[in-house]
Amino acid sequence: MPDSRIITTPGAAEENTMTFTSTRVSPRPTAALRSVDVAGIAWPVYKLEALALGSFVFVVTLVIAGSLHAAVLAGATIAVAAWWTLLLTELHPTRPASPRQAAGSQ
Repeated sequence: MPDSRIITTPGAAEENTMTFTSTRVSPRPTAALRSVDVAGIAWPVYKLEALALGSFVFVVTLVIAGSLHAAVLAGATIAVAAWWTLLLTELHPTRPASPRQAAGSQ
């Protein structure tokens, strides 16, 4: 997101306020998320997985409980929990705790 700053000169009237946008790119590295092309739009895989899981829980709860209220609540709860969990695991993959674990069992 570009930086937007308002610059004012001391003692200047309100009509002398100037706004500008910087084209600087953030030096912070960003994680490359796995994505799938859906109708020309790149969707992160974790979002599609969360939506699929939420839909599955919705249908199963609707069939078992027969209550639309319970199905919507269960599906939405699981979708949101999966959305955040999968996002965090995508951004911060687990690393071996020790060099021994990285080498595997011998």
